Amino acid sequence: MSDPTVELKNHQPKHEYLIAIDSDGCAFDTMEIKHKECFIPNIIKHWKLQPISKYARMAAEFVNLYSKWRGINRFPALTMTFDLLNEWDKVQERKVAIPDTPNLRRWIETESKLGNPALEAYCKEHDEPDMHRALEWSKAVNDTVADMVEGVPPFPHMRESLEKAQSKADILVCSATPQAALQNEWEEHDIAKYVFSIAGQEQGKKGEHIAMASEGRYKNSHMLMIGDAPGDMKAARANDAFFYPINPGGEEESWRRFHDEALDKFFEGTYGGSYESALIEEFESLLPDTPPWKSAVRK
Repeated sequence: MSDPTVELKNHQPKHEYLIAIDSDGCAFDTMEIKHKECFIPNIIKHWKLQPISKYARMAAEFVNLYSKWRGINRFPALTMTFDLLNEWDKVQERKVAIPDTPNLRRWIETESKLGNPALEAYCKEHDEPDMHRALEWSKAVNDTVADMVEGVPPFPHMRESLEKAQSKADILVCSATPQAALQNEWEEHDIAKYVFSIAGQEQGKKGEHIAMASEGRYKNSHMLMIGDAPGDMKAARANDAFFYPINPGGEEESWRRFHDEALDKFFEGTYGGSYESALIEEFESLLPDTPPWKSAVRK
């Protein structure tokens, strides 16, 4: 099997600056449709949560869309959803068994490339029901995404930002989405031409994508990650790079601000410090760590 990380490791800079961009929910307005129409219906179906579908939907939406865990890999997001359901008194009253996934949880802790290829390889070597179900579910998600998600364009001002940035920066897509789906979306809307590589879950985590593409090649002050989730900020910080947030619910305004203001500050060397801090403070205020049903109880 060829090494999927070769392109990143062999990257040769053409410019002094590196900009890494997340895809779902950051470049494209695809988070809502993917989770609400693809991920969550398949969770309910494949994990037999029909008796508590309302609560399963609320828990999964909180984890994947409306919390500080927004944008995390599908497998830890799945187990977090199960944990929220296990703790929820209304779910307990229904006396519905929440799936037990000990092997999946162990695999999440030990596997660095949390995608279907690694899971499929594991399942060939191990006869563990929760792992086979996880693979069946994940494949079904991909099939539903391929069938459902099309014609969703980049956010307004995103394409213009790429056009403006390309003359001074090498641009990288780094995402937790399967690479094939990313390639299709970026090519469908004719913006793949602006980036030197499109890295997905098969190439590792976002922080690893940046590290492989940048090590020894760019000054830290010349590196920026654009994302809509705390995990994107974590990837930036792991590489001593700046972070520019795309605010959930305010994506168009965030991209307009990036195009009109933040990108120039990045190239001029005035992005860091109080400017970046104010943007991050605003961003973090939008993503809570407590579900609304628990917040209501506390009040």
